[in-house]
Amino acid sequence: MDAPGCQGCSEREALIAGLLQRNEALEAELRDVRERLNLNSSNSSIPPSANPVDAPKPPPKKERSARKPGGQPGHSAHTRPRLPADRIIPFVPKICDHCQHSLPPEAGPNDPEPIWHQYYELPTKLMHVTEYQGQARICPGCGEATWASIPADVRSQSYDPRFTATLSFLTGCHNVSRRGVEEVVETLLGVPICVGTIVNLEQETSAALENAHVEAAKAVQAAPAKNVDETGWKQGGAKCWLWTAATATAALFVICPTRGALGLLKLLGDKLYGIITSDRWSVYARLALQLRQICWAHLKRDFQKCADRGGASEKIGQGGLRIVEMVFACWHRFREDGRRNRLRADLGEIALELHALLEAGRGCADKKTATFCKNLLALEPALWTFVFEDGVEPTNNHAERILRRGVLWRKMSFGCQSDNGCRFVERMLTVSQTLRLQKRNILDFLEQSLSAHRQNQPSPRLLPAQ
Repeated sequence: MDAPGCQGCSEREALIAGLLQRNEALEAELRDVRERLNLNSSNSSIPPSANPVDAPKPPPKKERSARKPGGQPGHSAHTRPRLPADRIIPFVPKICDHCQHSLPPEAGPNDPEPIWHQYYELPTKLMHVTEYQGQARICPGCGEATWASIPADVRSQSYDPRFTATLSFLTGCHNVSRRGVEEVVETLLGVPICVGTIVNLEQETSAALENAHVEAAKAVQAAPAKNVDETGWKQGGAKCWLWTAATATAALFVICPTRGALGLLKLLGDKLYGIITSDRWSVYARLALQLRQICWAHLKRDFQKCADRGGASEKIGQGGLRIVEMVFACWHRFREDGRRNRLRADLGEIALELHALLEAGRGCADKKTATFCKNLLALEPALWTFVFEDGVEPTNNHAERILRRGVLWRKMSFGCQSDNGCRFVERMLTVSQTLRLQKRNILDFLEQSLSAHRQNQPSPRLLPAQ
């Protein structure tokens, strides 16, 4: 047996210490791997469509009703509106159903309004084609031919504003590929067109929407409250970011090479103004806490992640999830009754409970959970801005819904190839999402913008006058 302090004991102790350290590192690595494998839409930003096969199913929001699908007895009927008719085919009664007396062929002043049924037809030829001809005449004196020239302003355009707007409406609002638009135009309208022409007309639309984009930027940047979010984009294969900021009536989109402060400043301007609702991405830390609202929907996923880690973290996660449910219950009640004093009173007690939970979580044996609680305590004032400020909600769902159109565009197109393509994306998303928020016709606005652009007239207003 080795004597105390001998070389063999020291070597064994060093070996054991090294093995213990290695074992601890492997256990930490294993925990990280298990946590990554356990990520799903309930505890991370992974969309439900990308959930693993074994991901837990979300609980049903309510019990299945015993009623049959479809309209229920007593519901308000949704009938087709009566449109102006291009032709009317009347059916006139000839004999009275009651006394068999002959009826006059013409309607009288006391006759009731007719019943009606409309039949919609799509004509085979939808396009009106105007051909301008520069005709020639043979001179009777010298026998030479002279042609009349077609005016330059006539030759400058081949497609009217409505047609041009329709192409951009398809690509920029409904994610139809340019090849798809080419097929639609040639099949449905019978007009030959190439992808290059579609791109050129998109750029004309983009130029026509420049003022509308500037107008939206000024309105969103000056708004007292706004929701902000960002998602990945690509330009020429290089990674960049699509940013959005939205109010109740306006949405603004910009594409920036970074997800950092440069992107935030490009979106909201150098002088950040108003309350901003967002997630906890680090770039928003440059904002004062009193000008922030942290998204509680993101917090719900964070607490779920803590609960899914198990061990010492599970208690913190479960407590946080219970508090989140109480916060949303109070918020939904406030949306029904509008009693802000009651909201403040109810959430005041819940805020104290959350603070105690986070303080306990700072000492959690799980380092990730402890760090999460510590970071959230530093942001604590920004958790409750919605309690005191009108127009501020506890979640960032508004920005995420607005951004969804951009996400779908990215999935269909894989981004842009040029700066001009990025400007088209920014302006089309800004205009279309803003008009959707205002429940206005997008195609009509695009047509009006193109008409004004071609005639060097002021652009139509994107936002209602204040």
